[in-house]
Amino acid sequence: MAHRLQIRLLTWDVNDTLLKLHHSMGEEYASTAQTYGLEVEAPVLEQAFWQVFPAQNRNFPNYGLSHGLTTRQWWQDVVLQTFHLAGVRDAQAVAPIADQLYESFISPGTWQLLEGAQDTLQECRKRGLRQAVISNFDHRLEEVLVGLGLREHFDFVLTSEASGWCKPDPRIFHKALQLAHVEPAVVAHIGDSYHHDYKGARAVGMHSFLVVGPGPLDPVVKDSVPQEHILPSLPHLLPALDRLEASLTGL
Repeated sequence: MAHRLQIRLLTWDVNDTLLKLHHSMGEEYASTAQTYGLEVEAPVLEQAFWQVFPAQNRNFPNYGLSHGLTTRQWWQDVVLQTFHLAGVRDAQAVAPIADQLYESFISPGTWQLLEGAQDTLQECRKRGLRQAVISNFDHRLEEVLVGLGLREHFDFVLTSEASGWCKPDPRIFHKALQLAHVEPAVVAHIGDSYHHDYKGARAVGMHSFLVVGPGPLDPVVKDSVPQEHILPSLPHLLPALDRLEASLTGL
């Protein structure tokens, strides 16, 4: 006989929690450039991207919304800067590549589901749990989730672009709680970032699980996150929820 968890809502991070890119950013950028006759090595673009992207986030947080940018403009600037840093100075040649990349990241073929994602979401629904998304993504996420067959699992999808705040800002979590009409004590958040997901959710009183994947744990995670909150893979979530229920009910 199915049992009812005290947890009523699961909120999910998406990127690197439920899905990930088929190829690295450098490979995506290089292959798209190649279709426009521009040859740039993927490792060079990869290194450049991971210099440009954090700086763009710092200078124009949350897709530059407070600076009057659109998400398309924000990402186009990332692409232009990445190719410039990789040695391509011709912005006019890169412009159509930037446009194509912006559209490509909506395509289901650009993404792959992580192990157990679909089955775990389905089983959580069978248990009567409501589910939603809290993601530092832009508005394209809705289309990505539809294309991958995941959107049907969620009551709502809350992006940082839509809310105006990025995780771990407590306001994005509070907005999700408001949309769901629930208190934080009956919600568990699942994500792969210790800072943005695990700590962010717990700071507002939600339960949280950290998806860590295979390999050794980061020392900070190992020292700061109880073992029962760590998920080596998504199929570990259901047993972890059972243990959480037992602890909440004192069984």
